[in-house]
Amino acid sequence: VLYRLKKAGYQSYLVGGGVRDLLLGLSPKDFDIATDALPEQVRELFRSCRLIGRRFRLAHVRVGPEIIEVATFRAGEHLQGDRVTDAGRIVRDNVYGDIGDDVWRRDFTVNSLYYNIRDFSIVDYTGGMKDISERRLRFIGDPVQRYKEDPVRLLRAVRFAVKLGFRMDESIAGPIPQMASLLQEIPPARLFEEVLKLFLGGSAAQSFQQLRAFGLLDWLLPELERSLQGERGDQTAHLVQRVLQNTDQRLRDGKPVTPAFLFAAFLWEPMRVASERFLGDGVPQLDALNLAADAVLSKQVAAVAVPRRLTKITREIWILQPRFARNTEKRAARLFSHPRFRAGYDFLLLRHESGEDLGELCDWWAQYQEGRPKAEPPPKPHRSRRRPRA
Repeated sequence: VLYRLKKAGYQSYLVGGGVRDLLLGLSPKDFDIATDALPEQVRELFRSCRLIGRRFRLAHVRVGPEIIEVATFRAGEHLQGDRVTDAGRIVRDNVYGDIGDDVWRRDFTVNSLYYNIRDFSIVDYTGGMKDISERRLRFIGDPVQRYKEDPVRLLRAVRFAVKLGFRMDESIAGPIPQMASLLQEIPPARLFEEVLKLFLGGSAAQSFQQLRAFGLLDWLLPELERSLQGERGDQTAHLVQRVLQNTDQRLRDGKPVTPAFLFAAFLWEPMRVASERFLGDGVPQLDALNLAADAVLSKQVAAVAVPRRLTKITREIWILQPRFARNTEKRAARLFSHPRFRAGYDFLLLRHESGEDLGELCDWWAQYQEGRPKAEPPPKPHRSRRRPRA
């Protein structure tokens, strides 16, 4: 992508996290390109390109299974045009400039390094190379203003500090608790993407601790924050920490993880409390669980828009929990064949490890699985070849 842009006469640089991670000896998850070509000009060069975004117009170029994000240099704030702000927050910004303008629009110095393929050099306007060598996280410009422009930077500051093991400048860390409420201005769908980056980046346990310390958790997982301050706060904290540590270990081992399991742990205590309230009103157990799940998940989705495909799995993990107590041979066989059995069983173990008295139940199910013969595929349904009567 870089060389095709160069061949067409455009400037093109590798920029941002890809350059930063390569300099740190890490494996970049993706690559971004900055260019002086307009989005429409990029689309003319690549048949596999599509333009996205209203807030920032971007070109996505598909190369095999990968998507390379190509952004046109943004102009300095002194230039107006197709730029809209609301109380300091940038709502739309499609004013284009050159590399000398674009660099000052980026957030952190370590994300503002440009790799130039013309002479294989690093272009550094902001001292990002020095900050990388000192393992220091520093904003370009006034941090308070940068947070107002895009409150998601509150989460990015935490994520980069934890992921990279960098020290936050006090100018970055100091304003975060007072500005945490700005997150409510961000669309819940965008916050979901940021939550995934925080908890599926290999440093979930440490990220969680930092989110709590800075008062950010209350705006991402408000029901969990209330549970942590309740009577069973220590037990809830233990469950969450165990799940997050387990997630980090699975990622290190190259094993799959699902956000649905994380949300099952995050929201288990508020769901349990709500279901007990419904049970106290005489609602049957299964109905009480479903009503509680509806109430808790709807509040969570209002803050962070967890997709339905994930909340469905979260709900199934919860609904399975009381079924593990009905451990007769016949019922156990039915439960064992459930597609979410493994996730539900793992969650049962984590509940026990976090302080719930479930040792005998966990042992019974462990023995049951050890003695269980390998499941055979179900027989194919018989289909008669006889034509039906008219």
